[in-house]
Amino acid sequence: MVILGIGNILKGDDGAGPRVCEEIKQKVSAEVIDCGTVPENYIQPIIKRAPEALIIIDAIHFAGTPGAVKVFETEQLSTAVVSTHTLSPRLFVDLIRQNIEVEVCLIGIQPAQTQLGEPLSGEVEQAVRRLSSVLTQVFPAKN
Repeated sequence: MVILGIGNILKGDDGAGPRVCEEIKQKVSAEVIDCGTVPENYIQPIIKRAPEALIIIDAIHFAGTPGAVKVFETEQLSTAVVSTHTLSPRLFVDLIRQNIEVEVCLIGIQPAQTQLGEPLSGEVEQAVRRLSSVLTQVFPAKN
């Protein structure tokens, strides 16, 4: 199991994915990777690890209320960019799946704002805490 966080910590709620990674690292049994704004740099390392499952956490505009969390199947995502980054999550997953079989779950957090220099909004900060709590309960670290 690999959990990836995607986002820019300098752009407000876009930093939700990396923030979840920060919260759960050392607290889950899965490998946690903060991809920042360059998930494409992690395609080959993920392929080499060949995990059975991949969870991707990203700020995604899906017309929800700020801080809403939604689980997407990759088939629900178009090849158009729906996240706040240039590489669409669908293309990222497709590139990985061309090389390995992997179950993929994309968890999107609806941003309130993605302004440069702003911190996470209160709504997204709460969503990060809730999601981090769920992930640490579902994938507890082995002592």
